[in-house]
Amino acid sequence: MSIAENLALVRHNVDLAVARRREAPVTGPLVKVVAVTKNHSADEVREALAAGAAALGENRVQEATAKAALLPPAEWHLIGHLQTNKVRQAVPLFTLIHSLDSEKLALEVERVAAKAGKRQDVLIQVNVAGEDTKSGIAPGGLTDLARLVSGLEHLRLCGLMTMAPFYEDAELARPVFRELYGMYADLKAAALPNTAIEWLSMGMTNDYSVAVEEGANLVRVGTAIFGPRHY
Repeated sequence: MSIAENLALVRHNVDLAVARRREAPVTGPLVKVVAVTKNHSADEVREALAAGAAALGENRVQEATAKAALLPPAEWHLIGHLQTNKVRQAVPLFTLIHSLDSEKLALEVERVAAKAGKRQDVLIQVNVAGEDTKSGIAPGGLTDLARLVSGLEHLRLCGLMTMAPFYEDAELARPVFRELYGMYADLKAAALPNTAIEWLSMGMTNDYSVAVEEGANLVRVGTAIFGPRHY
């Protein structure tokens, strides 16, 4: 199948997952698919854009910068861990940073965004499953970090992100998604100042349908759109 056909199938599966929701989540019925371009060429990404990809996701700042230079303007999302020494390159490029996970990183993004005259949209990444190999703040630290971010003039907190453990059976990831949805609902209800809580980023190729059923409205899908990665 072509990239365009794959993207259409992912969107169809998202629509089916929305229809299977047991109740209407506070995230609403609209779901944005972020096409993850990691280890895929600029030509492949161009095909996805031509097929109507709404947003592009990249794990590494350097790879996104190189591809963006070869492509028409697009909505780029940083979905991988952001090191503080890469913030200066990240802020000008990314519409949304999914992976804010510490006070130190928040303050550095604030500093760089202020210098650039930009208000940077961010999500807080939560390590719901407590995996040592995953980035993200522990659930117990979410409230304090959210309050800190809400007080920063050049950041706008827009929601939460998590990465579930990889399971062959995607159903096993459901409790992780359900727990983050609960945190998201609480954060939205808290109505912190200077925030715009609208995005719940969870679900990848192997489990995005389950994530959408549990309320995700941003899914990060690479292999199901582009095929296996080129290493």
